[in-house]
Amino acid sequence: MNRKHKGAKISFQPRIRKGAFFEAVWDHGCRNFSVYNRTYISSAFSNPSDEYWQVTRHVSLWPVMGERQIEITGEDAPEFVQFLTSRDMSKCDVGQCKYALLLNQHAGIVCDPIILRLEEKKYWISTSDCDLELWIKGVQLNSGFKVNIRDANVSLLQIQGPKSSALVARIFGEHMLDLRYYWLASVNFHGINLIISRTGWSGELGYELYLSDYEKGSFLFNEIMKQGELFSVAAGSVNQARRIEAGILSWGVEMSQDENPYEVNLGRLVEFTDGGKFIGRDAALHYSKQDQVKGLVGLKMMPPAIESNEKPWLIFNGENVAGKLTSLAYSPRLKFNIGLGLVCKQFTKLGTKLLVQGCGENYDAEVVPIPFLEKRQMSNAKELALEFNQLNKERGN
Repeated sequence: MNRKHKGAKISFQPRIRKGAFFEAVWDHGCRNFSVYNRTYISSAFSNPSDEYWQVTRHVSLWPVMGERQIEITGEDAPEFVQFLTSRDMSKCDVGQCKYALLLNQHAGIVCDPIILRLEEKKYWISTSDCDLELWIKGVQLNSGFKVNIRDANVSLLQIQGPKSSALVARIFGEHMLDLRYYWLASVNFHGINLIISRTGWSGELGYELYLSDYEKGSFLFNEIMKQGELFSVAAGSVNQARRIEAGILSWGVEMSQDENPYEVNLGRLVEFTDGGKFIGRDAALHYSKQDQVKGLVGLKMMPPAIESNEKPWLIFNGENVAGKLTSLAYSPRLKFNIGLGLVCKQFTKLGTKLLVQGCGENYDAEVVPIPFLEKRQMSNAKELALEFNQLNKERGN
C-alpha cells in the first residue's frame, strides 16, 4: 500500500447508490468503503486478520450491495441468456445457479457472473464490477431477441463460514439444510420475500441472500445479527486472504477483456455444444486448440507480511519482465504471503523462482499450485449444522 494514501476517504454523493444494508452497516461500525458497480460496498469492519479468522472459524455477515442483479425476462429469455454465455444453459434448471463467463467477440472475458434461473423465463445475472447492464442491452439491440432487461435493484447479503448452515437453518427453517450447492430457494421471513442461494465468495460454506425490499434492509441485517449471537456471528467484508487461498479470481484484477478463459484456468466454463451459439464461440474454439501466451499462477512469498498491492506489481525473471502480480495478501494460516499473477507461459511451471517488485522493494517469489487451500463450499451443510447444534446441547446452550 502507498503510505501516502493512508487515511484517505471516500465522499458520499447522490450518484453512488447506498444499498438496502448501508445504514445497518454504518450502525455496526463500518467506516471504510469502496465503490463497486456505482454502489458503496464495505471494505472492513475491523482488520483483515480478525475478519479472516471470523469467516474460517465462525460465521460472517458480509453486505455486498454492489453485486447487482441484471434481470432478463421475456419470450426469448432462455435463448438470449444462452447467447450471452459460454456455459451450456440447457443444463440449468429452474432454481439452479451457474458460475459462468460472458465473452466478447475475441473471447475476452467481459464478466464472470453467477446466473440464477428463478423461473422458466426469468434470470438474474449477478454481476462483478463492470458495466454489464449496458453491455447486455447493447447485445440485445437489433438482435431480434424479445427480452426485457433491467437492474432488479436487489441488495445482497452473504452469510459465510463453517457455522453458516446452522445459522441459516435456525433463522429460515431446517429445510434450508437440504439446499444443494449452487441452487436457490425462495423464503419468507417476517413478511419479507427473499431469494437464498448456496453460493458465496469466501471459499467457505456459505449462502447469499437477495433482498428486493429496500426498506427492510436494516431490519433483516439486525435480526440476523441478533439470532446469530449463539453462532458468534460478526459483520465483516470480503476477505482478500481467504479468497486468494481458495483460488477465487476477481474480474478486473486476475481477468478482463484482455484475457481469454484458457489463460486464467477457466476453460471448463466454455462448453461447445452441437449447434450451440454464444458470443466469442469461434475465438474461444481457436484458443482452446492453441498454446497460451500467458497463464495464471499462484505465488508464495515468505514473511514478514507484505501489505496488499494497490495496483499490479511487475514480476521479473532475471532482468526480464515475466508478468504482473495481480493480488496479494498475508495468509494467517499458511503464515506466508500469497499472491496471484499473470506471467508468460514459460514461467508458469511449479517451482519457478521469480522476483516481484512493488513499492520500491523486491520480493522473492515461487510459483505454487492454486488453490493454496481447498475451498470448503462443498462441505456437507447438514452435517456441519448438526455437529454444531450437538456441541451446543452438550454445553447447555
